[in-house]
Amino acid sequence: MKVEQIYTGCLAQGAYYIESKGEVAIIDPLREVSAYVERAEKDGAKIKYVFETHFHADFVSGHVTLAEKTGAKIVFGPTASPGYDAYVGADGELFELGDVKIKLLHTPGHTMESSCYLLIDETGKETALFTGDTLFLGDVGRPDLAQKAASMTQEELAATLYDSLRNKVMTLPDDTVIYPGHGAGSACGKNMSKETVGTLGEQKSSNYALRADMTKEEFVKEVTDGLLPPPSYFPMNVAMNKGGYDSIDDVLSRGCKALSPEAFELLANEVEAVILDVRHQSEFIKDHIPNSIFIGIDGGFAPWVGALIKDVKQPILLVTPEGREKETVTRLSRVGFDHTMGYLDGGLDAWKAAGKETDNMRSVSAEEFERQVNAQGTPVFDVRKPGEYASEHLEMAESTPLDYLNDYLASFPKEEDFFIHCAGGYRSVIAGSILKSRGIHNLIDVAGGYGAIKNTGLTRTDYVCPTKIK
Repeated sequence: MKVEQIYTGCLAQGAYYIESKGEVAIIDPLREVSAYVERAEKDGAKIKYVFETHFHADFVSGHVTLAEKTGAKIVFGPTASPGYDAYVGADGELFELGDVKIKLLHTPGHTMESSCYLLIDETGKETALFTGDTLFLGDVGRPDLAQKAASMTQEELAATLYDSLRNKVMTLPDDTVIYPGHGAGSACGKNMSKETVGTLGEQKSSNYALRADMTKEEFVKEVTDGLLPPPSYFPMNVAMNKGGYDSIDDVLSRGCKALSPEAFELLANEVEAVILDVRHQSEFIKDHIPNSIFIGIDGGFAPWVGALIKDVKQPILLVTPEGREKETVTRLSRVGFDHTMGYLDGGLDAWKAAGKETDNMRSVSAEEFERQVNAQGTPVFDVRKPGEYASEHLEMAESTPLDYLNDYLASFPKEEDFFIHCAGGYRSVIAGSILKSRGIHNLIDVAGGYGAIKNTGLTRTDYVCPTKIK
């Protein structure tokens, strides 16, 4: 028996490859499935099952494409109603895979079809549980994402999750290995560990939601407390995972078209495309196409695209580092953005060589920022998350989180200069590009963000541990 976690840091997502005696099961695969197919071929094995823990909201799974390419059976838990050929299993149903068995445990609460998959080894021992978004390391799945579809309140879903955990998960042996669907950085929970593999016994002792003496009322209150609104693209990803989607091959064919500067500009105007610049922030600051949006490929790329562009049907044109065009289109497709129309051939150098206009963004060091703030009292805006701001911030800074930047547009001065900063310099450039695209050009980025600002003499609030912030 072989179990492999395939972890994707950009999405903080874990997919799983299980092989026994030439038969393979994949759990919660990513959109691009070639890696799973090639791995099975290398092992001389055949993919028999694609197990889905639920209809995912934060990414588009590769289950439909994988089934088409391999003939594997897609399996969901009870109450699922997919719009394509799939098998809806029963609670407690066993699936044979070589010498091992996989048992479906229906664990509603995160969503009503949510299920975990229990791996039973060759000796009959219950060895591992693939928990999807039911149980994370350090947290449990947020119960608010499916409330409209389930016609239930988040409190009712949380109460259902409490029963699932107590009756189905916590009764398993303490040495059961827990393989979660996500780790720290995912928007599917609020307190997830950076670790990606643990044991049930460890979680019983450390996970606030699994306290032995916890009442259902306490669980509902603590699990629903402090939930931020989910990203706008989540319902659209659920719809794609439930109803089906275009082949990744077709998406790549459309998106990887090299466009001359003239064709790029013409298409941008014809289809009202978002020009998405994914180079490093330092390159964007120096030179970029006017009104383009920066979201760097080397940061938290896909989740930020989903949070800020929102509509997965939005046409997109790309400015990428050379050689990373396919990677960019692929990573956009992971969160359902399938309407990439092509990329700028030759990048910004070709754009400038064609005599076309460029723009730049003002940026200063933390030391220069300190000097100007002390001398002029220039307004300062902090685009970090609310929890980061609450934990520690510059006393003069106003909180305008990047996630909800459009809600704060009226806060920014229209004529006088102002500074924006984040934690390290990535998110502030995203924010600056959005503000500039809205006609607000009087901003100045602080290079290095709060990490660099802390080395100045500017007055900051006392540090409060994030876990103590309510």
